[in-house]
Amino acid sequence: MNLSEIQKLKLEFDKQRGWDKNRASNVFVHLIEELGEVGRYISFDEGYKIKGEQGIGRGIEKDELSREMAQVLLLFLQLASYYDVDLEKAIINELEIAEERFRPL
Repeated sequence: MNLSEIQKLKLEFDKQRGWDKNRASNVFVHLIEELGEVGRYISFDEGYKIKGEQGIGRGIEKDELSREMAQVLLLFLQLASYYDVDLEKAIINELEIAEERFRPL
């Protein structure tokens, strides 16, 4: 399955639940919240934060990280669909631009 197919699948999923009517700002805030969960994992994984120390609370487990990353992507796909952005085309285009700007080492 390619990215365009996944984006269409997500849009249909959202339409069936009425989620395609959610405001972009709400989806964006939810996206940032989920990115924060990924950030929390990284902070604990790299030792910047330690579980249970100084009232910090809990980190997230490795198996939860994959779910958080999937949620980030799904919310990003939802935003892209809201603004009628074909992410697969946009990514290919951006990589072509980056290829010109940033030469390999």
